[in-house]
Amino acid sequence: MKNAFSVLLFTAFLLIFGLQTLAQFTKEEVAEREKWEEFLQTAEVVSSEQPFGAREAVTNPWVLTLEKDGITKRAIWKDPEGRMRGYVENWKWEIAAYRLDKYLSINMVPPTVEKRFRGERGSCQLWIDAMMSLRDKYEKDIKTPSYKVFPWNRALYIQRLLDNLIANEDRHQNQFLITEDWRMILIDHSRSFRTSKKFTKNLIYDEKYKEGPRLMKEIPRELYDKLKTLNLETIKGIVGEYLTDDEIEAVLIRRDLITKWLDKQIKKEGEDKVLY
Repeated sequence: MKNAFSVLLFTAFLLIFGLQTLAQFTKEEVAEREKWEEFLQTAEVVSSEQPFGAREAVTNPWVLTLEKDGITKRAIWKDPEGRMRGYVENWKWEIAAYRLDKYLSINMVPPTVEKRFRGERGSCQLWIDAMMSLRDKYEKDIKTPSYKVFPWNRALYIQRLLDNLIANEDRHQNQFLITEDWRMILIDHSRSFRTSKKFTKNLIYDEKYKEGPRLMKEIPRELYDKLKTLNLETIKGIVGEYLTDDEIEAVLIRRDLITKWLDKQIKKEGEDKVLY
């Protein structure tokens, strides 16, 4: 009887945290996503500043204070398009990354839309008031609470899959935001959607990652199944004008690399050890 009760508790734990890690934004936040998209597009800019130095942010983004109907929120606006300090940047990729994240129900990327500012087109992303960044966590040696280690690790596996899919070559520690309740939010995707052989022959995160193995060890079955639904027309419908056909084709090549890698792990470890 005691063993049966323990199994029930463990099963409930897996269900709760499995659902949580598929969507790092809460159910309530996801339900309000379209509201914040509309707010970002239509709210008035009441103040703006560029508080980040070149070492912190190559793209020199603006922090906007937006106001509409008595609601005030901050947002990050950027408009890079081209080569900057050796890297190709594009504000459109911020929006494409959000839209793919939304379609796949990963829900780790904050609402991001196109907005004109100072007469220019650019991406506008809702500001997230986080407890800390991953860099803060490491520099201050802040330990993950023991009861959050399991969902945190699962979130990391999903982050790796997303960055593998969109070829985000710039996921440094300041781009991981950690909320008060230890949920992971991902920002800054203007160096994504690469099309060169470097990003269509191999995955960024796998056994050969330069700093040691970074695997997609456990992935939600729902995410795995949704990946397989992607095709050229589906992605066009998701991202609109924000990706070219070549960029979409590269996404599909990487999708195939991801599913091939996962299928290999399933064959090796068993489906129940890879998908949940």
